[in-house]
Amino acid sequence: MLSNSLKKVIQTSYRQFLQKRELKPRYGQKQMIAHVARTLGSIESDHNNERTSDHHVCMIEAGTGTGKTMAYLLSAIPIAKAKDCKLVLSTATVALQEQLINKDLPELNKITDWQTNYILAKGRGRYFCLAQAEKYIDNQDGMGQMALYEDELAIKLDENTVAFYRDIMASYTSGEWDGDKDSLTMEIADDVWRPLTSDHTRCTNRHCDHFNACPFYKARDALDKADVIVANHDLVLADLSLGGGAILPDPGNTIYVFDEAHHLGQKTTGHFAYNLRLKSSIKWLKNSVRQLDQLLDECDQHPSLVQYVERMEFPRRDLEIALEQWLQLVRTLFTSQQPDRDRMRFPNGLIPESIMLQAAAVASSAEKWAMKAEQIVDVLKEALDGSVAEIDRSIAERWYPIVGLLWSRGQSMYCLSESYSQLDDPKSSPTARWVNALDTMDGTDFECRSCPVSAAETLKEYLWDNCYGAVLTSATMTALSRFDRAMSDLGLPNDTLCAQLPSPFDYATAATLIIPAMDVDPSKPELHTEAVIKYLNDKLASADAVLVLFSSWRQMGAVLEAMTSSIRDNILAQGDLSKNQILRQHRAQIDSGKPSIIFGLASFSEGVDLPGKYLTQVIITKLPFGVPDDPVDATMSEWIENSGGNAFMQWTVPATSMRLTQAVGRLLRSETDTGEVVLLDRRVVTRRYGRQLLDALPPFRRQIEH
Repeated sequence: MLSNSLKKVIQTSYRQFLQKRELKPRYGQKQMIAHVARTLGSIESDHNNERTSDHHVCMIEAGTGTGKTMAYLLSAIPIAKAKDCKLVLSTATVALQEQLINKDLPELNKITDWQTNYILAKGRGRYFCLAQAEKYIDNQDGMGQMALYEDELAIKLDENTVAFYRDIMASYTSGEWDGDKDSLTMEIADDVWRPLTSDHTRCTNRHCDHFNACPFYKARDALDKADVIVANHDLVLADLSLGGGAILPDPGNTIYVFDEAHHLGQKTTGHFAYNLRLKSSIKWLKNSVRQLDQLLDECDQHPSLVQYVERMEFPRRDLEIALEQWLQLVRTLFTSQQPDRDRMRFPNGLIPESIMLQAAAVASSAEKWAMKAEQIVDVLKEALDGSVAEIDRSIAERWYPIVGLLWSRGQSMYCLSESYSQLDDPKSSPTARWVNALDTMDGTDFECRSCPVSAAETLKEYLWDNCYGAVLTSATMTALSRFDRAMSDLGLPNDTLCAQLPSPFDYATAATLIIPAMDVDPSKPELHTEAVIKYLNDKLASADAVLVLFSSWRQMGAVLEAMTSSIRDNILAQGDLSKNQILRQHRAQIDSGKPSIIFGLASFSEGVDLPGKYLTQVIITKLPFGVPDDPVDATMSEWIENSGGNAFMQWTVPATSMRLTQAVGRLLRSETDTGEVVLLDRRVVTRRYGRQLLDALPPFRRQIEH
């Protein structure tokens, strides 16, 4: 039960917040504070502070303008402090992370009686690795970075790049720069930055000569002192995949708040997806022999290393042969079944028996090969400790990350092939499996991929069963005004508190939803595109601040090309500039009194905040149904149908409802905003599911033309 003292702290803090902001209490915000406080405050624990009760998770849909960020901060921070737990705030976008770190948390410390220490947590890839930089400068041939695939080849270090690396190293060692990529004043291309970072398989940790100066570990030390840690979904999932507590605090002593939680399911399935390019892997495996021979030469043929390298050779040969046979099977099957397409999906995720058996052979050999690589890693680690006097420490430090990478890739081969060698549990959701044909410098390669269609089992096992408490929130958590889809997708406990809170916006007064009279719907794509062109050429001539959302590059390109020159001059189209550049230029044009029209795809349907004069009309050209041939969606649909359900109504329509709600949510960003949402898809009034989609939208004033 929430104690009276905690109730008083939360109530007092909320009152201080309202007074400082000169705001009136919002019903939705008060309700959210109460729901979060009731859920987290009722969690029971033992003398070791381990949770002993259930009912520890809540899911809250809080419409735009509710003030959900302050609601969960005002309630969750005092409770986490009282229960001696860490609070991890996980978001899906950098913009929300920056808002929390630079605005919301500092403001709370100013206006409340309690103070909290907070920090932004990032993955290794955002931090400079001095050891890696030294290697690249000292060994300009890129030794040790043998690429698995041609599109990840190490960059060729020209004079300018080497000079840049030297400058950035000097900047760090002099203390002018803290080693955080995000604090650099200049933009750095990913392929230039990547060699300057490390990962957990290549990092020598405390054995590194630069450990005490390492920016990543400095940041890690700061995490231990923080009460509130701002992270992102990817970092939370990476920590959980390592067992929890490896990067972030131990889940058992952590309360999580997942903001933008509607992304969590897709992030999770993507995190546990695997891929393996057959031809490239064979080539890489052959080249690994040369690296291991070089290792032995530099270590003066150390007996232990010689023994492990020799033992690697047998499984390596078996693995190479097994991969070649797998490649032949896939090539034959691909050619016979899909000669004109670049993708072959296995219905229901079921692999032909011949490929299953071959994948099992690959998995067996890959596991043995990776185990020997791990043993070499262990020897090099002992050498770093000084326990292997015959191996020079500097040599061990140089080779440790290289062999760590071999080990990691052996594990990746095992994970994908293991996925292809097994039947899914019939009681659980399946795994989607498919093969892509890729054009490479060596001809056609075949990439085998697998991805779970649901995050439910993974999140239940790794997160909900282990965490102290959790809050999931977003402006769009429901599908067709129900929480069923999110509950199922995320594997949430049956006793999860679910609440849908009202937005303070007066939708009926502020905005109109317009369904124009059109003679054709998107079921006839070419005719529909012509109708969209006609409508936009007519309406955009007098536009001021408009966002036009498309469902495909093809239609957006055709429409853009057909716009009159006067309209096209005012259009900022996705693909020409980055998203942030488009938004900046859009605001600048509006500020200068000029009209501005954004043409965008799905990524502009959320995370776009253009209040007031910056956006007065949102035009949606087509209902945002998923891509028809998406392997994950197709496999999920088959599973639902095989279970006696209706995939279209149970899966496709709810997902479309969530995307449509996100899209229309771009229009009203404050209580004073006004405008129009135009939907150029008559299926909402001509198809049976259309009424469900309309009723799930905010209660705009409707104008359905005939």
